Amino acid sequence: MAIDPAELIEAPGGDDRLRSSLEREAISALQLGPAITVPEEASLKEAVENLQEHHIGCVLVSGADGTLKGIFTERDLLNRVAGRGLDWARCRVADFMTRDPETLRRDDRIVWALNLMHMGGYRHVPLVDEANHPVGVISVKDIVEFIIELMPGAVLNLPPDPHRPPSNDEDPGGTD
Repeated sequence: MAIDPAELIEAPGGDDRLRSSLEREAISALQLGPAITVPEEASLKEAVENLQEHHIGCVLVSGADGTLKGIFTERDLLNRVAGRGLDWARCRVADFMTRDPETLRRDDRIVWALNLMHMGGYRHVPLVDEANHPVGVISVKDIVEFIIELMPGAVLNLPPDPHRPPSNDEDPGGTD
């Protein structure tokens, strides 16, 4: 069951800090790693090795001029490559990547990334500079970690099943 981000922000008893932080904070406020890129000529094998080595869900594909040409994700691997009997060492990543993906900049607001991910069904959005050179990736996981840091008590203190009332042997909170 997918959750609409707007429902999270506007939930009864929701935290106004969450809404204002998502609207106010730039993507640069998140703890993002560097862009992991491969050239267009790279093999599928090289792209997958980068996914494994860096424990990431996507690599950005750059052209000879250093600009972003595409993104290759775990979803691309599963839907376009797996089970086709291909020689990954001989196939180019450029033939299986998503070309010209939507991008954001580090100074764009987090809420814009959340909206783009929700509307486009993306889990990763490339970040580029003014010259369209890759500078990073924002992921759903990055946004979830931001929310947890912003509201640790509300997220980390939930019972195992938040829709289930606490049993008699669980502390319902507020009692000493």
